Amino acid sequence: METITLGKNGPTVTPLCIGTWAWGDKLFWNYGNGYGPEQIQEAFTAALEAGITFFDTAEVYGLGLSEELLGQFVKQAQQPVQIATKFGPLPWRFTSQSVSDALTDSLKRLQLECVDLYQVHWPFAFLLSQETLLNTLADEVKRGRIAAVGVSNYSASQMREAHQILAAKGVPLAVNQVRYSLLSRQIETNGILGTAHELGVTILAYSPLAQGLLTGKYSAERGESPTGARSIDPRFNKDGLQKIAPVISLLRSLGEKYDRTPAQVALNWLIAQGNVIPIAGVKTAQQVRQNAGALGWKLSDEEIQDLEIVSRPWK
Repeated sequence: METITLGKNGPTVTPLCIGTWAWGDKLFWNYGNGYGPEQIQEAFTAALEAGITFFDTAEVYGLGLSEELLGQFVKQAQQPVQIATKFGPLPWRFTSQSVSDALTDSLKRLQLECVDLYQVHWPFAFLLSQETLLNTLADEVKRGRIAAVGVSNYSASQMREAHQILAAKGVPLAVNQVRYSLLSRQIETNGILGTAHELGVTILAYSPLAQGLLTGKYSAERGESPTGARSIDPRFNKDGLQKIAPVISLLRSLGEKYDRTPAQVALNWLIAQGNVIPIAGVKTAQQVRQNAGALGWKLSDEEIQDLEIVSRPWK
């Protein structure tokens, strides 16, 4: 399998990342109702079997349970696994020590001495300055507890500032984790993607299937009725689904050509953008195997361009 280096000289990872927000999260994903530790362990095993060894978590996912579960599974794994987690700049964290303590807690839950990628979960840090936060993370790289530093949800200017602070300590900014899909292409027009290319920063794309819209499961004429948060999302009502119909139609026809699903084509398009790694959230082994079908083949330049044209309204 091809691999991607995070940033200029970070860890080498697989071109698809497994997202673990749902691992232990009762609030949004209703963990424990319909799926639990057994299904999640099967999903982890299925990922390794498919050759995908890159996982993204965060201390806030399941209030630490996502990290704990991942730590247990990694301990039992027979091969190297790359882990990314995230620090939440919460209001009561305003010192360098509070940043280091949060990292210590994450490493304990993950049962690791060093995490491959440590990201700042969001850009507003309340009383904690970006200088204090990022200088502390740079120090932790030198201590050997972090292999690479990333940010998440940072604008182009915020990313540039983070890059400058870290560069002064000799540490590159490896990643910016942002929303990116065929139906969320704003990073191409708001400067984030251009700045990432300029600075050598890898984009980790969350919500790469637009909360399931790009799977083809939902359509104005047929398909499933959305439940949970999707039921109040205007993108899932009849008008919203009619708007995306041309995108889904093209994904279907390309899928038929390559014997792939619309979701696999949508993920493949993201990977084709270069230095972009989709984070596909999963709860089951079947979902992992589905997402793995995005790997091992390539859309043609013309097909990539056709998808670019049909999805332009979402730039």
